[in-house]
Amino acid sequence: MKVVVAHNRYASGQPSGENVIVDAEIAQLGAAGVTVLPFLRSSDEIGTFSKAQKVLLPLAPIRGADSQRALAALIQGEKPDLVHLHNPYPLISPAIVRTAHQLGVPVVHTVHNYRQVCAPGLYFRDGHICTQCRGRAFPLPAVTHTCYRGSKAQSAVMAATLAYHRGTWKQVDRFIALTDRIAEHLADFGIPADRITVKPNGIPDGGAAQRPGDGFLYAARLTPEKGLELVLDAWARHPDGALGPLRIVGDGPLRPLAERAAAERADVTYLGPVDNATVRAEIARSACVIAASTWHDVLPTIVLEALSGGRPVLVTDRGGLPYLTGEAGWVVEPAADALAAGLARAREGAAALAPVARARFESQFAPDVLTERLIAVYRDVVSRRR
Repeated sequence: MKVVVAHNRYASGQPSGENVIVDAEIAQLGAAGVTVLPFLRSSDEIGTFSKAQKVLLPLAPIRGADSQRALAALIQGEKPDLVHLHNPYPLISPAIVRTAHQLGVPVVHTVHNYRQVCAPGLYFRDGHICTQCRGRAFPLPAVTHTCYRGSKAQSAVMAATLAYHRGTWKQVDRFIALTDRIAEHLADFGIPADRITVKPNGIPDGGAAQRPGDGFLYAARLTPEKGLELVLDAWARHPDGALGPLRIVGDGPLRPLAERAAAERADVTYLGPVDNATVRAEIARSACVIAASTWHDVLPTIVLEALSGGRPVLVTDRGGLPYLTGEAGWVVEPAADALAAGLARAREGAAALAPVARARFESQFAPDVLTERLIAVYRDVVSRRR
């Protein structure tokens, strides 16, 4: 089988679990015998554009003319069985669906966020869940609230893109929803159930930690929707040292909060931004990993990495977090009192759930399991198209 994997990589200055996932999936498909034709653009390219190209850049999410020509040439030259699209913005454009179909090639799309409806793709604004654009032919609230990159002009362009491509998305042959929450989002958007397959992302198996850990790890972008403030508020409700150590990994606008907490409490350490190998090592050092998102987080990679390492997770009841956690952790409301109580329960019960966490990874999220499921989706889509 020959598959085009299309993805607009996020800028290198913006750490992206989605980039990591796509790279891992390409490697896993190749190892399983699939011929992968990477069709990759990067937002880093924008910095090298000429003045004329930058003038036309606002049109890229709508048309992506350069990308459509390049894709057409690739399809005509390689004759792939299908196109598998991940992120189309800003340089590829959802127009890739129409281009592939014009050349007789079906399209599978992995949905990593809520951008069929929401300009920033988060369903989150000003510190709270927001679904004002759901069900609208034109998402005007996104423009009113400058939801895309804090710019009214860029928000207007993205809103126009979403309106223009509502019909385009409904032509996709099969959607891969990473969790049940994404499946619900797609159904609400009008996608029939028989064109939605729930299949989470996979990550390389780092192996279970060999020794018991201690304390907690919080590793995420330090942005409001990822819940750092919530974690620190809940942590402060316990005496210093009562829960063991809390190690914080990541970077972002809320970095001063992490630095202040580390300065004020002996049981808090801020490690800053680190590479993936260090994250894995910190998971092994910890007894439990925290994912405290206050938005409907789709599939935070840190949860899969925790389960891979045999570490249970303490999560909020947002987005795909309960789906990922299953019986391998604790699910609480995104409120300081609830999370504080969850921290106490996790402190007592983490060791007992360590083998449960590893077993959940092996049965549900191991690379070979998910790659087989993905190839089965490919075969079904190709057979139906034929």
